Amino acid sequence: MADITVDTASRANPYEIATEHVTFDWTVDFDAKVIRGSALHDLKVKKDGVKEIVFDTADLDISSILLDGKPTQYELKQKDPVTGSALHIPLPAGLKEGESVKVKVDYKTTEEGTALQWLGKEQTQGKKFPYLFSQCQPIYARALAPVQDTPSNKIPVPIPSYLIAIAAGNVCYRPFSKLKDKQWTSGIWAEPELIEASYWEFSEDTTRFLAAEEAIVTNYKFGVYDLLVLPPSFPYGGMENACISFLTPTLLAGDRTLVDVVVHELTHSWFGNGVTHANPSHFWLNEGWTTYIERVLQQVLHSPAERDFSFVIGSKALYDSLKQYEDRPKYQRLVISFEEGEDPDDAYSSIPYEKGANFILHLGNEAVITAEQWILTNVDLVSRENSGSLDIFLPYIKDYVETFMGKSITTSEWKNHLYGYWTKHGGPDKIKVLNSIDWDAWLYGEGIELPVKMEYDISLAAKAYDLALRWDGARTLDTLHLNFKETDLVGFNSNQVVVFLEKLQSYPPLPSNLVLHLGKLYKLANSSNAEIRLRYYGVTLADSSSAAAKQLAVEAVKWVIGDDGTGVVKGRMKFCRPVLRAVSKVDGKLTRSNWERAKAQFHPIARKLIEKDIGIAPGKA
Repeated sequence: MADITVDTASRANPYEIATEHVTFDWTVDFDAKVIRGSALHDLKVKKDGVKEIVFDTADLDISSILLDGKPTQYELKQKDPVTGSALHIPLPAGLKEGESVKVKVDYKTTEEGTALQWLGKEQTQGKKFPYLFSQCQPIYARALAPVQDTPSNKIPVPIPSYLIAIAAGNVCYRPFSKLKDKQWTSGIWAEPELIEASYWEFSEDTTRFLAAEEAIVTNYKFGVYDLLVLPPSFPYGGMENACISFLTPTLLAGDRTLVDVVVHELTHSWFGNGVTHANPSHFWLNEGWTTYIERVLQQVLHSPAERDFSFVIGSKALYDSLKQYEDRPKYQRLVISFEEGEDPDDAYSSIPYEKGANFILHLGNEAVITAEQWILTNVDLVSRENSGSLDIFLPYIKDYVETFMGKSITTSEWKNHLYGYWTKHGGPDKIKVLNSIDWDAWLYGEGIELPVKMEYDISLAAKAYDLALRWDGARTLDTLHLNFKETDLVGFNSNQVVVFLEKLQSYPPLPSNLVLHLGKLYKLANSSNAEIRLRYYGVTLADSSSAAAKQLAVEAVKWVIGDDGTGVVKGRMKFCRPVLRAVSKVDGKLTRSNWERAKAQFHPIARKLIEKDIGIAPGKA
């Protein structure tokens, strides 16, 4: 199997000399909107005769460098728009493998840097104090500090550079209840105005899921697992920074139905933070495994139907992403061959998450074990109807994590371990089944369909599907003859409403009168749940030439930029990017004019990608 071993997004040389530990001494200057201070690297020589250290940087102002305590010369290369400016520091001749070197870089960040967002006090909940937070994944740690910004090198816990993080603002803390016999602690950070809602949303499930994950994988390694609810411009649902996951406030649904994002982030403690992809080409190892295990936990703590319901929800996001990349099919692959200097963010989508999770589910179902055999023995965490003899697949997962914990790996290394494990524990019959897998189709295949048609338990989606079918069948009727009631959604949780709306999107676009009636009858047009609102706009804007789309495009763009009476931007890219893309097809001028006046409120990463999406910046995202 072909493999990609070079990190084309980094100019660093950790294969010759690598950072083992880095100490940051920072001063946060809210007035100047900079972090100033130093990064002290303890490095280990990996190759005899190495001549220089190369750090990745982006938009940093370097003032001085000390090599083993003495001032030294350095060269900051010309800036590349993706990889930044490589920082070259000459080394003395004759260094041998295993020797140590210390390098201290004094520097400050600049406003052009992508890693940091500085918020004025009016952009916070309390509106009294400014706020700062970072986002370093995938390649933005270099805009926060001079580092070897590649996941192939881990420091010192060990973690990759993209997990370096900072947040500063008016926040307070509430601990979650400590579980018996657990050494780790967990709690929630948020602005005072959100702490009660945040605590209620996450206190019931966070520690329970973390303990359950320990039972099916290995012990939690990081001692503390906290959550931080950020202001609304945060561009992701969550970010698995070591010891503390950053979260979007759009998860505060008031019914705990969006806690799966927290489950996803804490699962990264093993899959991503623990076992890490070696470079962006293998990003699916992080996200595919994490998404899969997140859903195994749904099965273990609830039911197989809950697990499959999550796959049903994810299947729509996967299809949309595969469709989006039809003109750039290499981004439909799990293992992507990036060119030198190609931006990994251009490939960011649901594909590594959902296609990767389905691949592992397929391996579990077809190559190793049927879904019905996933059983645990820990009766304290699992209902007795699910407990029984030790299952077959989970020991493999434990062995995988224990083998590679603290390391960075490629897809080939993962596959080799998979074969090695089942050669030892399954013999020729298991290897024969593994050999029947279409590896090239899963890892390097393109197109809008998975290599295998996946079958899910859709029992929890049945009512949503039936209601969507009724609406599809009503397209020839006028609103006076419709037989829909506001009570149609009684008994639906928010995820089932999402599935209803996504199923509607699988049919041809509804006529405008039905679209408008749908939003009014079920109060979707004013829903405070961002997941529901996103899918509603997916239905309403599906036919960009319709009267309903032209009318609701204005509401949709105002919702994204916070001009809907709330003053709250929808900075999470899951929401802002698809809605603005859809509105742009309806009225490009409307989209661009509203974006220009609101873009400063969005994170630099989101700004970069949105401007590609709507045709302001060159290229596509």
